[in-house]
Amino acid sequence: MSKTSAAITAVGAYVPDYVLTNQILETMVDTNDEWITTRTGIKERRILKGEGKGTSFLAINAAKNLIDKKGINPKDIELVIVATATPDMKAASTAAYTASKIGAVNAFSFDLDAACSSFLFGMSVAASYIESGRYKNVLLIGADKMSSMINYKDRATCIIFGDGAGAVLFEPTQEDVGLKDEYLRSDGTGREFLQATYGGSSYPITPEAIEKGAHCAFQEGRTVFKNAVFNMADATVKILERNNLSKNDVDWLVAHQANKRIIDATASRIELEDEKVMMNIHKYGNTTSATLPLLLSDYESQLKKGDNLIFAAFGGGFNWGSIYLKWAYNS
Repeated sequence: MSKTSAAITAVGAYVPDYVLTNQILETMVDTNDEWITTRTGIKERRILKGEGKGTSFLAINAAKNLIDKKGINPKDIELVIVATATPDMKAASTAAYTASKIGAVNAFSFDLDAACSSFLFGMSVAASYIESGRYKNVLLIGADKMSSMINYKDRATCIIFGDGAGAVLFEPTQEDVGLKDEYLRSDGTGREFLQATYGGSSYPITPEAIEKGAHCAFQEGRTVFKNAVFNMADATVKILERNNLSKNDVDWLVAHQANKRIIDATASRIELEDEKVMMNIHKYGNTTSATLPLLLSDYESQLKKGDNLIFAAFGGGFNWGSIYLKWAYNS
Protein backbone atom coordinates (compact mmCIF):
# COMPACT_ATOMS: atom_id res chain seq x y z
CA MET A 1 0.00 0.00 0.00
CA SER A 2 1.34 3.43 -0.99
CA LYS A 3 2.35 5.86 1.71
CA THR A 4 0.05 8.86 2.14
CA SER A 5 1.79 12.17 1.61
CA ALA A 6 0.55 15.72 2.12
CA ALA A 7 0.42 17.76 -1.07
CA ILE A 8 -0.35 21.41 -1.69
CA THR A 9 -3.24 21.36 -4.16
CA ALA A 10 -4.30 25.03 -4.24
CA VAL A 11 -2.95 28.49 -3.46
CA GLY A 12 -4.61 31.82 -2.68
CA ALA A 13 -3.43 35.30 -1.71
CA TYR A 14 -4.48 38.78 -0.72
CA VAL A 15 -2.63 42.07 -0.28
CA PRO A 16 -4.16 45.44 0.67
CA ASP A 17 -4.62 48.18 -1.90
CA TYR A 18 -2.56 50.89 -0.19
CA VAL A 19 1.06 50.98 -1.38
CA LEU A 20 3.65 52.47 0.99
CA THR A 21 6.60 53.34 -1.24
CA ASN A 22 10.15 54.23 -0.26
CA GLN A 23 9.44 57.74 -1.47
CA ILE A 24 6.55 58.10 0.99
CA LEU A 25 8.74 56.77 3.80
CA GLU A 26 11.27 59.49 2.98
CA THR A 27 8.68 62.00 4.20
CA MET A 28 8.14 60.09 7.47
CA VAL A 29 11.63 59.14 8.72
CA ASP A 30 15.25 59.96 7.98
CA THR A 31 15.84 57.57 5.09
CA ASN A 32 15.86 57.41 1.31
CA ASP A 33 15.05 55.05 -1.52
CA GLU A 34 18.67 54.22 -2.34
CA TRP A 35 19.51 53.37 1.29
CA ILE A 36 16.46 51.12 1.69
CA THR A 37 16.88 49.37 -1.67
CA THR A 38 20.60 48.76 -1.21
CA ARG A 39 20.24 47.27 2.27
CA THR A 40 16.97 45.38 1.96
CA GLY A 41 15.87 45.11 -1.68
CA ILE A 42 12.48 46.59 -0.75
CA LYS A 43 10.85 49.21 -2.98
CA GLU A 44 7.32 49.19 -1.57
CA ARG A 45 5.02 47.38 0.84
CA ARG A 46 1.24 47.05 1.25
CA ILE A 47 -0.55 48.48 4.31
CA LEU A 48 -4.04 47.55 5.50
CA LYS A 49 -6.12 50.65 6.16
CA GLY A 50 -9.54 50.87 7.78
CA GLU A 51 -10.88 50.89 11.32
CA GLY A 52 -11.34 47.45 12.82
CA LYS A 53 -9.60 45.62 9.98
CA GLY A 54 -7.07 43.18 11.39
CA THR A 55 -5.19 40.05 10.40
CA SER A 56 -8.43 38.10 10.01
CA PHE A 57 -9.48 40.47 7.20
CA LEU A 58 -6.32 39.52 5.30
CA ALA A 59 -6.69 35.82 6.10
CA ILE A 60 -10.35 35.69 5.08
CA ASN A 61 -9.66 37.30 1.71
CA ALA A 62 -6.70 35.01 0.97
CA ALA A 63 -8.82 31.98 1.89
CA LYS A 64 -11.70 33.16 -0.30
CA ASN A 65 -9.29 33.61 -3.20
CA LEU A 66 -8.14 30.00 -2.80
CA ILE A 67 -11.69 28.67 -2.41
CA ASP A 68 -12.82 30.48 -5.57
CA LYS A 69 -9.84 29.24 -7.61
CA LYS A 70 -10.05 25.65 -6.36
CA GLY A 71 -13.83 25.44 -6.39
CA ILE A 72 -13.81 23.65 -3.04
CA ASN A 73 -16.87 23.69 -0.79
CA PRO A 74 -15.81 25.40 2.47
CA LYS A 75 -17.87 22.83 4.38
CA ASP A 76 -15.39 20.18 3.23
CA ILE A 77 -12.48 21.93 4.98
CA GLU A 78 -11.75 20.05 8.20
CA LEU A 79 -9.01 22.18 9.77
CA VAL A 80 -8.05 25.84 9.47
CA ILE A 81 -4.64 26.96 10.76
CA VAL A 82 -3.78 30.66 10.76
CA ALA A 83 -0.03 31.18 11.05
CA THR A 84 0.41 34.68 12.42
CA ALA A 85 2.43 36.88 14.74
CA THR A 86 -0.32 39.53 14.82
CA PRO A 87 -3.60 37.90 15.86
CA ASP A 88 -6.70 40.07 15.92
CA MET A 89 -6.73 40.05 19.71
CA LYS A 90 -5.01 38.41 22.68
CA ALA A 91 -7.84 35.98 23.22
CA ALA A 92 -10.32 34.60 20.75
CA SER A 93 -8.60 32.71 18.00
CA THR A 94 -8.11 34.52 14.71
CA ALA A 95 -8.37 31.14 12.98
CA ALA A 96 -11.76 30.38 14.52
CA TYR A 97 -13.18 33.69 13.31
CA THR A 98 -11.60 33.21 9.87
CA ALA A 99 -13.06 29.70 9.54
CA SER A 100 -16.54 30.93 10.42
CA LYS A 101 -16.41 33.86 8.00
CA ILE A 102 -15.37 31.67 5.05
CA GLY A 103 -18.06 29.10 5.78
CA ALA A 104 -15.75 26.32 7.05
CA VAL A 105 -18.40 25.38 9.61
CA ASN A 106 -17.21 21.78 9.94
CA ALA A 107 -13.60 22.68 10.69
CA PHE A 108 -11.75 23.06 13.96
CA SER A 109 -9.14 25.79 13.97
CA PHE A 110 -6.25 27.35 15.82
CA ASP A 111 -3.53 30.01 15.54
CA LEU A 112 0.16 29.16 15.24
CA ASP A 113 2.85 31.71 16.13
CA ALA A 114 6.54 31.21 15.44
CA ALA A 115 7.18 34.74 14.17
CA CYS A 116 8.56 34.72 10.62
CA SER A 117 8.78 30.91 10.70
CA SER A 118 5.07 30.54 11.46
CA PHE A 119 4.03 29.40 7.99
CA LEU A 120 7.01 27.05 7.65
CA PHE A 121 6.17 25.38 10.96
CA GLY A 122 2.50 25.41 9.94
CA MET A 123 3.38 23.38 6.86
CA SER A 124 4.81 20.70 9.13
CA VAL A 125 1.70 20.69 11.32
CA ALA A 126 -0.75 20.64 8.39
CA ALA A 127 1.16 17.83 6.67
CA SER A 128 1.22 15.77 9.86
CA TYR A 129 -2.57 15.94 10.18
CA ILE A 130 -2.90 14.79 6.57
CA GLU A 131 -0.32 12.01 6.87
CA SER A 132 -2.05 10.69 10.01
CA GLY A 133 -5.09 9.89 7.88
CA ARG A 134 -7.48 11.73 10.19
CA TYR A 135 -8.14 14.68 7.88
CA LYS A 136 -8.25 15.19 4.13
CA ASN A 137 -8.58 18.97 3.69
CA VAL A 138 -6.38 21.26 5.77
CA LEU A 139 -6.33 24.98 5.03
CA LEU A 140 -3.12 26.72 6.12
CA ILE A 141 -3.12 30.52 6.01
CA GLY A 142 -0.14 32.79 6.64
CA ALA A 143 -1.32 36.29 7.50
CA ASP A 144 0.09 39.30 9.29
CA LYS A 145 -0.86 42.92 9.74
CA MET A 146 2.65 44.01 10.66
CA SER A 147 1.70 47.68 10.43
CA SER A 148 -0.21 47.15 13.69
CA MET A 149 3.03 46.63 15.62
CA ILE A 150 5.39 48.99 13.81
CA ASN A 151 6.59 52.36 15.06
CA TYR A 152 6.69 54.55 11.96
CA LYS A 153 9.26 56.80 13.64
CA ASP A 154 11.71 53.89 13.91
CA ARG A 155 13.50 53.60 10.57
CA ALA A 156 15.12 50.29 11.60
CA THR A 157 11.76 48.52 11.40
CA CYS A 158 9.28 50.68 9.49
CA ILE A 159 11.14 50.30 6.19
CA ILE A 160 11.01 46.50 6.38
CA PHE A 161 7.50 45.30 7.13
CA GLY A 162 4.24 45.15 5.21
CA ASP A 163 0.81 43.52 5.46
CA GLY A 164 -0.52 40.56 3.49
CA ALA A 165 -1.80 36.99 3.50
CA GLY A 166 -1.44 33.78 1.55
CA ALA A 167 -3.18 30.42 1.83
CA VAL A 168 -2.55 26.84 0.75
CA LEU A 169 -4.72 23.72 0.81
CA PHE A 170 -3.13 20.43 1.88
CA GLU A 171 -4.70 17.18 0.69
CA PRO A 172 -3.58 13.53 0.81
CA THR A 173 -1.94 11.83 -2.15
CA GLN A 174 -0.36 8.47 -2.92
CA GLU A 175 1.70 9.95 -5.74
CA ASP A 176 5.38 10.84 -5.41
CA VAL A 177 4.66 14.49 -4.57
CA GLY A 178 4.03 16.56 -1.45
CA LEU A 179 6.05 17.29 1.68
CA LYS A 180 9.11 15.05 1.73
CA ASP A 181 11.28 16.19 4.63
CA GLU A 182 11.79 18.95 7.17
CA TYR A 183 14.57 20.36 9.31
CA LEU A 184 13.13 22.72 11.96
CA ARG A 185 14.94 24.35 14.89
CA SER A 186 14.50 26.91 17.69
CA ASP A 187 16.77 28.81 20.09
CA GLY A 188 14.93 30.77 22.77
CA THR A 189 18.03 32.70 23.85
CA GLY A 190 17.64 34.83 20.74
CA ARG A 191 14.37 36.47 21.69
CA GLU A 192 16.01 39.56 23.19
CA PHE A 193 17.26 40.56 19.73
CA LEU A 194 13.91 40.46 17.93
CA GLN A 195 10.68 41.03 19.81
CA ALA A 196 7.57 43.05 20.47
CA THR A 197 7.88 43.12 24.25
CA TYR A 198 4.87 44.82 25.75
CA GLY A 199 1.42 43.30 25.52
CA GLY A 200 2.37 39.82 26.71
CA SER A 201 1.91 38.36 30.19
CA SER A 202 5.41 39.30 31.38
CA TYR A 203 5.10 42.89 30.19
CA PRO A 204 1.48 44.11 30.30
CA ILE A 205 0.63 47.21 28.32
CA THR A 206 0.93 50.44 30.29
CA PRO A 207 0.40 54.07 29.28
CA GLU A 208 4.14 54.61 29.76
CA ALA A 209 5.00 51.72 27.46
CA ILE A 210 2.70 53.03 24.75
CA GLU A 211 4.13 56.54 25.08
CA LYS A 212 7.64 55.15 24.54
CA GLY A 213 6.52 52.91 21.68
CA ALA A 214 7.63 49.84 23.66
CA HIS A 215 4.63 47.87 22.40
CA CYS A 216 6.04 48.00 18.88
CA ALA A 217 8.47 45.62 17.21
CA PHE A 218 12.16 45.93 18.01
CA GLN A 219 15.17 44.26 16.48
CA GLU A 220 18.91 44.44 16.84
CA GLY A 221 19.61 44.43 13.14
CA ARG A 222 23.18 43.12 13.00
CA THR A 223 22.58 40.19 15.33
CA VAL A 224 19.37 39.17 13.59
CA PHE A 225 20.99 39.50 10.16
CA LYS A 226 23.99 37.40 11.15
CA ASN A 227 21.86 34.63 12.66
CA ALA A 228 19.40 34.65 9.77
CA VAL A 229 22.14 34.35 7.14
CA PHE A 230 23.85 31.45 8.89
CA ASN A 231 20.79 29.49 10.03
CA MET A 232 18.68 29.77 6.87
CA ALA A 233 21.61 28.74 4.72
CA ASP A 234 22.65 25.96 7.12
CA ALA A 235 19.13 24.51 7.27
CA THR A 236 18.89 24.58 3.48
CA VAL A 237 22.19 22.73 3.10
CA LYS A 238 21.13 20.12 5.65
CA ILE A 239 17.80 19.40 3.94
CA LEU A 240 19.59 18.92 0.61
CA GLU A 241 22.22 16.64 2.10
CA ARG A 242 19.64 14.52 3.96
CA ASN A 243 17.74 13.93 0.72
CA ASN A 244 20.78 13.48 -1.55
CA LEU A 245 19.82 16.52 -3.60
CA SER A 246 22.28 18.63 -5.54
CA LYS A 247 21.73 22.18 -6.74
CA ASN A 248 20.74 20.71 -10.11
CA ASP A 249 17.85 18.87 -8.45
CA VAL A 250 16.38 22.07 -7.00
CA ASP A 251 13.80 23.80 -9.17
CA TRP A 252 12.92 26.61 -6.76
CA LEU A 253 14.18 28.16 -3.53
CA VAL A 254 11.20 29.53 -1.60
CA ALA A 255 12.92 31.68 1.02
CA HIS A 256 11.42 33.97 3.65
CA GLN A 257 11.41 37.53 2.31
CA ALA A 258 13.09 39.44 5.15
CA ASN A 259 16.05 40.95 3.35
CA LYS A 260 17.34 40.41 -0.17
CA ARG A 261 20.89 40.01 1.10
CA ILE A 262 19.79 37.12 3.35
CA ILE A 263 17.99 35.45 0.44
CA ASP A 264 21.02 35.93 -1.82
CA ALA A 265 23.33 34.47 0.84
CA THR A 266 21.11 31.39 1.20
CA ALA A 267 21.02 30.85 -2.57
CA SER A 268 24.77 31.39 -2.81
CA ARG A 269 25.45 28.79 -0.12
CA ILE A 270 23.88 26.09 -2.32
CA GLU A 271 25.20 27.71 -5.52
CA LEU A 272 21.70 28.18 -6.92
CA GLU A 273 21.11 30.31 -10.00
CA ASP A 274 19.13 33.55 -9.57
CA GLU A 275 16.38 32.34 -11.92
CA LYS A 276 15.55 29.53 -9.48
CA VAL A 277 15.11 31.89 -6.51
CA MET A 278 11.58 33.13 -5.88
CA MET A 279 11.65 36.85 -5.06
CA ASN A 280 8.93 39.42 -4.37
CA ILE A 281 10.41 41.35 -1.44
CA HIS A 282 10.61 44.43 -3.66
CA LYS A 283 6.80 44.49 -3.89
CA TYR A 284 5.68 43.53 -0.39
CA GLY A 285 8.58 43.86 2.06
CA ASN A 286 8.58 41.42 4.96
CA THR A 287 5.01 40.23 5.53
CA THR A 288 6.22 37.78 8.23
CA SER A 289 3.92 34.71 8.13
CA ALA A 290 2.67 35.59 4.64
CA THR A 291 5.95 35.69 2.71
CA LEU A 292 6.12 32.01 1.72
CA PRO A 293 2.51 31.60 0.50
CA LEU A 294 2.67 34.95 -1.29
CA LEU A 295 5.70 33.64 -3.18
CA LEU A 296 3.77 30.52 -4.15
CA SER A 297 0.91 32.68 -5.37
CA ASP A 298 3.14 34.95 -7.43
CA TYR A 299 5.02 32.03 -9.01
CA GLU A 300 2.16 29.52 -9.23
CA SER A 301 1.86 29.84 -13.01
CA GLN A 302 5.53 28.80 -13.39
CA LEU A 303 5.32 25.72 -11.17
CA LYS A 304 5.13 22.26 -12.73
CA LYS A 305 4.10 18.94 -11.24
CA GLY A 306 7.18 17.23 -9.79
CA ASP A 307 9.18 20.43 -9.22
CA ASN A 308 11.45 20.27 -6.19
CA LEU A 309 10.83 23.24 -3.88
CA ILE A 310 13.10 24.06 -0.95
CA PHE A 311 11.48 26.31 1.65
CA ALA A 312 13.58 28.24 4.18
CA ALA A 313 12.71 30.72 6.91
CA PHE A 314 14.11 32.46 9.98
CA GLY A 315 12.26 34.46 12.61
CA GLY A 316 12.11 35.79 16.13
CA GLY A 317 12.40 33.25 18.87
CA PHE A 318 14.81 32.44 17.27
CA ASN A 319 12.99 29.95 15.01
CA TRP A 320 14.23 28.64 11.67
CA GLY A 321 14.30 25.70 9.31
CA SER A 322 13.87 24.25 5.85
CA ILE A 323 11.29 22.02 4.16
CA TYR A 324 11.58 19.92 1.01
CA LEU A 325 8.33 19.69 -0.95
CA LYS A 326 7.59 18.24 -4.39
CA TRP A 327 4.95 20.26 -6.25
CA ALA A 328 1.71 18.39 -6.98
CA TYR A 329 0.06 20.04 -9.98
CA ASN A 330 0.45 22.00 -13.20
CA SER A 331 -1.22 25.39 -13.17
